[in-house]
Amino acid sequence: MLQKLLPFFALFLLLSCQQPPERNCTNFKNGRFSFTTEINGKNKTTTFLRKDNLEVDYFEGKQDSSSVRWINDCEYVLRNLNPKNKAEEKSIHIKILTTSDSSYTFEYNAIGDKRKFKGTAHKIH
Repeated sequence: MLQKLLPFFALFLLLSCQQPPERNCTNFKNGRFSFTTEINGKNKTTTFLRKDNLEVDYFEGKQDSSSVRWINDCEYVLRNLNPKNKAEEKSIHIKILTTSDSSYTFEYNAIGDKRKFKGTAHKIH
């Protein structure tokens, strides 16, 4: 019986020893980025410029600004500086999950909302 389970234990040990995903979050605190998501069946791209505690978003010809409050190197909260409705008054929590040389994958949600979404932002050089 033990001999039959040995391959499974060996596989488990190999998988559990993998390197954790790369998270060089400080590389993405400042810069120009793009993020594409699907809205009503169409891909829409937002570009944004983040510098220190300010983020300026450009979406469909409109510009909007948000304050950035870093919780730690990989998590921050965005708060719209000029909300136009109740939905825009909600702050957004963003957590960077993994990074690469030129992009990061993140999870985000409106604070107080249990639904979480994922996306990938690409650094524009």
